[in-house]
Amino acid sequence: MLQFLIRRLIGAVVIMFLIGAFTFFLFYTVPQDFAALSCGKNCSPENLAVIRENLGLDKPITTQFWEFMSGIVAGRDFPQGHCSAPCLGVSFDSGNFVWDSIVDRFPLTLSLTVGGLVIFLTLGLGSGLLAAWKRGTVIDKLVSGASIVLSSFQIYLLGPIVLGILVYSTGIMENPKYHPFTENPATWALGLLIPWAVMATIFTAQYTRMSRSTMIEQLQEEHVRTARAKGMSQRFVFFRYAWRGSLIPIVTILGIDLSALLGGAVVTEFTFDLPGLGRLAVDSSLTKDLPLTMGIMLFGAFFILILNIIVDLAYAYIDPRVRLS
Repeated sequence: MLQFLIRRLIGAVVIMFLIGAFTFFLFYTVPQDFAALSCGKNCSPENLAVIRENLGLDKPITTQFWEFMSGIVAGRDFPQGHCSAPCLGVSFDSGNFVWDSIVDRFPLTLSLTVGGLVIFLTLGLGSGLLAAWKRGTVIDKLVSGASIVLSSFQIYLLGPIVLGILVYSTGIMENPKYHPFTENPATWALGLLIPWAVMATIFTAQYTRMSRSTMIEQLQEEHVRTARAKGMSQRFVFFRYAWRGSLIPIVTILGIDLSALLGGAVVTEFTFDLPGLGRLAVDSSLTKDLPLTMGIMLFGAFFILILNIIVDLAYAYIDPRVRLS
């Protein structure tokens, strides 16, 4: 297991380097004067020359690439001061360090992801297992029908409906707002309750159908039939043998969903006007703030790689056959 983990970590480092190289040359080889973007309108030639020098754009492209990659590991010096590792450059628009902007926005996106994850996993897996346990009954049909209906909704449709009912019409709740967890956990949860509920509604339907179908498939496996033939109780076979095997495809999809959510829940943050990482990514694209866009892309790629490693480790824990191989 340790050797497997070391190989995956080395592979992740290589992939991150390749992604960083591809992203850098993709952006910095386009025919665009980034100094002019940073300088803005009515920019004098003198200011333009100073900005180009400060950004290092007067250096060869290979030197710029080396400074960019080495800055991620060891940090860099800018006219604004020293940028500690991991240094992803300076924003053209705000003049702040890219890493500081990402760190400032990430707690909100992380809060959205974790809260929604707890709710939709609990409801989705629970209702899916219930439907599989009561297969063919009224309960199964009700759960399956509700999941089909709810899966047709989208966050940008369901979100305004919920806001209109709970916030604007009845005033039962206030507009979603982020409060740091360390200041007041109750206020933190209450401020994000509506986005969590909307996200959970969409994702619960998906995980309900998936957990039900994978559970029913596992119940037809030979090792499950063998356990039944040995006289084990239906409840024991259901939870000890079938449930564990049904988690593998769910873990796969969960890793993909978490990567997307942590990389930036763009639709959710725009729907509820929350200044998270996804909102920052869109704003940086609109203002052509390429260092900030690159930084967010690399940050999202990092989480995708880490979560893929975690998913592989989860496979080994869930399925002994993977662990033995």
